[in-house]
Amino acid sequence: MNKNIEVRELGNKDFKVTWEYQERLFKEILDMKIKNRRENAGLETPNYFLFVEHPHVYTLGKSGDMSNLLLSEEQLKEKEATFYKINRGGDITYHGPGQIVGYPILDLDNFFTDIHKYLRFLEEMVILTLAEYGINATRSEGETGVWLDVGTPFARKICAMGVRASRWVTMHGFALNVNADLGYFDNIIPCGIKGKAVTSLHVELGKEKIDLEEVKEKLLKHFKALFEAELVAQNSEA
Repeated sequence: MNKNIEVRELGNKDFKVTWEYQERLFKEILDMKIKNRRENAGLETPNYFLFVEHPHVYTLGKSGDMSNLLLSEEQLKEKEATFYKINRGGDITYHGPGQIVGYPILDLDNFFTDIHKYLRFLEEMVILTLAEYGINATRSEGETGVWLDVGTPFARKICAMGVRASRWVTMHGFALNVNADLGYFDNIIPCGIKGKAVTSLHVELGKEKIDLEEVKEKLLKHFKALFEAELVAQNSEA
């Protein structure tokens, strides 16, 4: 089992370009697994963790409802936003500046073969990170992601999640609002859940801006501990 994970910082990158890059890495791991099975090749499968910040974009999961996008094509252009229907789970969400998006592309055969445990570990990584800022974040039963004030009229989501997995290889991941412009969430029904708000770390802390790199370091620290992994940093362009 290979528990080394290569961390790649992609910077500010177009969603479609990044999606295609994810697909290439995802296919690389799948092809190696298939070759191992057919030829007993003994190839060690790699693992990746991509950090990226996207320009304004809305994405709809494979089982999502188009009616949860409240903008026309013309209105999307006016807001300088794009839209993609993609192959992850979940409904609609927004990505944009001030948001940390993480795409772990892992062969779970290197860790554990349990997709529910995988999602809970991603949530726990975020919960532990937010706790370092004095934020009491939790899960909401039946809803993936990370929430604040669950079970109250003030429940709000701070981190969305949606993944795809095949043969225990993962792609897509999580989006944590750190310095996000929450106005862009007004143009959708986030994750298809009506009547619940969205928030951002800078709003919760009453600050104009939070250091994104500091938050990433905390996320990786908890990710490493939860997955009992070794992280290897490598800057890379998709």
